[in-house]
Amino acid sequence: MLENFFKLKENKTDVKTEVLAGITTFMTMAYILAVNPSILSATGMDAQAVLIATALASFVGTLLMALLANYPFALAPGMGLNAYFAYTVVLGMGYSWQIALMAVFVEGLIFLVLSLTNVREAIFNAIPLTLKSAVSVGIGLFVAFIGLQDANLIVNSDATLVTYQTFKGGTFNTVGITALLALIGVVITAILIVKNVKGNILLGIFATWILGILCQLTGLYVPNPEAGMYSLIPSAIISFDFSSFGLTFGQVFKADFSSVSIINFIVVMFAFLFVDLFDTLGTLIGVASKADMLDKDGKLPRIKGALLSDSIATFVGAIFGTSTTTTYVESASGVTAGGRTGLTAVVTGVLFLLSVIFAPLFLTIPSFAIAPALIIVGFYMIGSVTKINFADASEAIPAYLTIVAMPLAYSISEGIAIGVISWTILNVVTGKAKQKNISVLMYILTVLFIAKYIFL
Repeated sequence: MLENFFKLKENKTDVKTEVLAGITTFMTMAYILAVNPSILSATGMDAQAVLIATALASFVGTLLMALLANYPFALAPGMGLNAYFAYTVVLGMGYSWQIALMAVFVEGLIFLVLSLTNVREAIFNAIPLTLKSAVSVGIGLFVAFIGLQDANLIVNSDATLVTYQTFKGGTFNTVGITALLALIGVVITAILIVKNVKGNILLGIFATWILGILCQLTGLYVPNPEAGMYSLIPSAIISFDFSSFGLTFGQVFKADFSSVSIINFIVVMFAFLFVDLFDTLGTLIGVASKADMLDKDGKLPRIKGALLSDSIATFVGAIFGTSTTTTYVESASGVTAGGRTGLTAVVTGVLFLLSVIFAPLFLTIPSFAIAPALIIVGFYMIGSVTKINFADASEAIPAYLTIVAMPLAYSISEGIAIGVISWTILNVVTGKAKQKNISVLMYILTVLFIAKYIFL
């Protein structure tokens, strides 16, 4: 049955590989179960309720991706979008979190219409192959940068913005040892990859976590909650208390618009819409490119199903009580582990559902144990740089700007915006527009991106 539905042989994979890939994807995304409640609870939302909403929205979106598109991509409430939800819309603009949820809900409905009318698919297909390869490379660097920060190997610096972690001083037993363990985790994962061990990324996560537990037991790692360093040993394994879910479920329909103008609401909703649109397209481009799922014209077969999954998950997630649900770049870890079909997504989705029960266990996995997986995934994705034609500067320069912008602007969508603007303008000004057969949609996207920087 699995073979017939997911076409495993056709995609040159098997059940074991898909299951391992699904587990790997989940393990690299599980941090959202801890991070999302932490961010959204700043708005006054109940953290436990947000955790349940996060897990359920991820389950629904990822399962839809498997059933509607048969792709190994996973969905969850997006990082960056949750921060915008909490710190800009609610805390900054002063709107209630119910209003913010309504903006997400409306955005999801609009996305559904755009997906059904092929608008999102047309945007995906309009982006040149060179930029699609650049997006994959840029996402690789972005993911690696996130991993380096999660590992505390790269930290803030007043003089240089960022710098490397120092292993001297009084923080070795907290930040220092976790950074060192992450480095060891990268080495372990790299060795497993060189040895061609199946499930190498997943094994690297577990190995790093186990080493961390041993360090805690021997006193090398000392938990310090005030510094964000928690015990690595699970205090509990399961919990069946779901009563808090009612504190966020359906609250989107209780939004009070008496103090919000329609114009301001549209601006907030459009901001969610814009970032989600291009983050999702960028992720699909990057991960699909890595998995060689794009056809010779750079198009992604069955993309409509993928986009429908994303849009449905967004407004369903708003009903559950969480910010915008989107396709996750960490899906690349499952693809790297061999995942090629929706069976990978099913496994990831089921694990998200189970995480509602096993939340105390999953939330114990530290970010430094997940960091090596993200760093290695970055290595895999950067390989798409060989598909860029560096002999043609009109192709290579926009690709370069796309790659650089993503990690430095800390945004997939910003990288795409800069890439599209530079590609169109450079080819028009140098008289290559006719030769490159620039589509009308690329001109429209360029104008919209420029307008975004002027007015938003």
